[in-house]
Amino acid sequence: MAKEVFMPKLSSTMQVGTLLQWFKEEGDSVEVGEPLFEIMTDKINIEVEAYEEGILLKRYFDEDAEVPVNHVVGFIGEEGEKVPDSPPGESSSSIQTVEQSDLNNEEAKRKSTEPIIEIEERESGEKVRATPAARKLAGKEGVRLFDVSGSGPNGRIHVEDVIDYLRSSPKATPLAKKVADDKGIDISQIAGTGPNGKIYRSDVEGNEVVPSTDEGTDSKRVKLDNIGKVVAKRMVESALTAPHVTITTEIDMTETISMRKQLLDKIEKKNGYRLSYTEIIMKAVAYTLKKHPIVNASLQDDEIVMHKAINIGLGVAVGNGLLVPVVKHVDQKGLARLTEECKTLGREARDNKLNPNSMSGGTFTISNLGMYAVDTFTPIINQPESAILGVGRINDKPVGINGEIKLRPMMTLSLSFDHRIINGAPAAAFLTDLKTVLEQPFELLV
Repeated sequence: MAKEVFMPKLSSTMQVGTLLQWFKEEGDSVEVGEPLFEIMTDKINIEVEAYEEGILLKRYFDEDAEVPVNHVVGFIGEEGEKVPDSPPGESSSSIQTVEQSDLNNEEAKRKSTEPIIEIEERESGEKVRATPAARKLAGKEGVRLFDVSGSGPNGRIHVEDVIDYLRSSPKATPLAKKVADDKGIDISQIAGTGPNGKIYRSDVEGNEVVPSTDEGTDSKRVKLDNIGKVVAKRMVESALTAPHVTITTEIDMTETISMRKQLLDKIEKKNGYRLSYTEIIMKAVAYTLKKHPIVNASLQDDEIVMHKAINIGLGVAVGNGLLVPVVKHVDQKGLARLTEECKTLGREARDNKLNPNSMSGGTFTISNLGMYAVDTFTPIINQPESAILGVGRINDKPVGINGEIKLRPMMTLSLSFDHRIINGAPAAAFLTDLKTVLEQPFELLV
């Protein structure tokens, strides 16, 4: 009996997923654990593996289609089986309605450990022999076995052969390779945005030069990748639906700089990570949010929801896009723990390894451009949150202190807030208290 292939629900808030690419064509054989298609949700690219074996009988949706969760996107079964010509909608099977994490039950585990067929047929009819371990690795990395030279008896492919192939060849999805071949693009010259530099179709298309329609110019057009599309859409929605107001203040960072110097070695010896100003600012924000719960709120329908949990998102630049991993319960964690979590989430974001849980549940966001020559900017709220804090660089400036002009390390904070939720006075009070905490950071110890 043909089995449904469905759009998985990867988080409690996920409603739809964007189907980025298929790794299999209709009529192709499919094995348990093989990458079947790739989706994007909450700005994360995720490969969905097959949990049934057989023939891919039907694909109902093309690339870039938005599909509701739990809806059938295809069928896997035996060759010649009849399946509907049009999408049947939501899956009727109970197993299809659970989240992806729930698929790791005993049945799924049993199927994933079944022996893997060792022989694959080339287009010419020649057989390709490979060990189960080699086939598993090839499937995970999107490598066609007949592209790999085997070192074993009769050309049998071992896992070491696949590893050697990966080291010598650019890592790319089959569809990315096909698009590159069709467009005459050298895939070895493309920087992939996937894990460990894996190249996706959008990376290839992003390197395509579109001829300019203006004669006499040397213009180059680069298509938005999938992350860029989502970021652009959400920024426009936020800017148009939330009445943004931005207020700024300057912080004398003398005491915070001193505290950081004292804690650097201690924290690095404890967990191997260097404390940055980001973690100190994050801790100070969490401390201040507890005193101003209206800033840690969101608008849901006609109600303002003030969240008990303080979960702070941290903007991370990824290529031409932006990801916002979330550090949960910041107010309950020390600077050493925050340093480790922020560094880990930042690395996972840049390697495109964030899971949906790491991107959800945020109640406030920090966007730090302090590593650039930027003093002040106007950040856009990460909805449904009510506010976002923009952090500029630390720069020596002349400041009047007790009637004297002195140079002080000053930093500008810019708070953008949703005026439907927060009025000017509460926002100003929050920023004033945050300024006090950063100028007298010993308050964090009280």
